[in-house]
Amino acid sequence: MTSSPSRTIRRRLGVLIGAAALTVPLTVAVGSGTAHAATPACTAGTGPYQAKAERFLGRTPDGRQSAADCRAIRDFQRAHGITPAIGYAGAVTWGVMDLVTRQKAAGTNPNAAGKCPVDKGRIACVDLTRQLSWIQDGRKLKFGPVPIRSGRDGYETRTGLKKVYWRSIDHWSTLYNVRMPYSQFFDGGQAFHAIDGSVWSPPGSHGCVNMRRGDAKAYWSLLRNGDDVHVHGRKPGT
Repeated sequence: MTSSPSRTIRRRLGVLIGAAALTVPLTVAVGSGTAHAATPACTAGTGPYQAKAERFLGRTPDGRQSAADCRAIRDFQRAHGITPAIGYAGAVTWGVMDLVTRQKAAGTNPNAAGKCPVDKGRIACVDLTRQLSWIQDGRKLKFGPVPIRSGRDGYETRTGLKKVYWRSIDHWSTLYNVRMPYSQFFDGGQAFHAIDGSVWSPPGSHGCVNMRRGDAKAYWSLLRNGDDVHVHGRKPGT
């Protein structure tokens, strides 16, 4: 026995509606008439780095969590890709704050310690300790310094003097199945390239030097195959 055309159509519509229901995000507010993204609640807990976080954010460093403190910490966490963004002043949050402080301190003289060679002409320098990179020509700063995200523990960005050997402006990683815009490879599979997320978000890359899109684009315009790259230092936590 065959179904009537109208019954078949109703059955197919029911399947489609049921499938669509499965794709509705859990953060959608049902019955309100509008959809709202869930906002993580602020924690009332005082973190172990509470006073330091308050001082970093320009707040009164009394070491006690308040609603305003939590909102300020949560805003920082959101801006820097730290999860969960609930305003808790833990080790990860303070680690990023401390890193940002050191990055700002580099100013316009990131090579003050002389760890990147000044006798190579045009060279891209990568400081893993401060998670900074810049381009210099001799002793003259040409671009940067800019924040980067290097390899996480177990996937460390390898140190030493290297050279850009292959460039791919719209590269696709078949290994990690992700886009790698403005890729400039300098050591095996390790490259400078742009990412869509935060360069401060832990734990780090799989060895590449992740950059903000504008910075990666500037590196693409300034570097060429054969240009030197010097990687030194050690990423915190590796």
